[in-house]
Amino acid sequence: MPYKPHRTYKPHGTYKPHGPYQPYRPHGPYKPHKTYKPHGPTAHRLRDRGQVAIEYLGFLPILLIVAMAAVQLGLVAYTAQQAGTAARAAARSASLGEAYGHTCRAAISDWLADGTSCEGYPGGDEVTVTATVDIPSIVPGWDFGPARKSATMPRDH
Repeated sequence: MPYKPHRTYKPHGTYKPHGPYQPYRPHGPYKPHKTYKPHGPTAHRLRDRGQVAIEYLGFLPILLIVAMAAVQLGLVAYTAQQAGTAARAAARSASLGEAYGHTCRAAISDWLADGTSCEGYPGGDEVTVTATVDIPSIVPGWDFGPARKSATMPRDH
């Protein structure tokens, strides 16, 4: 078989020159590669990474508000429980004829004692004491007011 130059060689009759000085390309004209796109069974995970991050950042403030509301609800319940304990301790102290103000503050956690006040209402055979404890807030601007609890004890002296 005689030698044929590469420009005139046509493998299946499909070669069409692309210009006067274009080399032969058996798979058609040169096309630059496109940017890489993941493909295959896990391709959707790679493409979704950025979207998940954006969705998480959008959901994060809502999650933080819900978490702070849950903590604040726990603080409200704890403060109400502490106010009830203070009222019972102060009423018991007042029923024995002792000063009840110090007993009221001593029955509460130290970090709640600063915003605590107790008022006694003597009457006949019993004493009623109302404890008022300020509810702390974890978020500035959220004000829940004080927790008030009353306790009544019979006089023992």
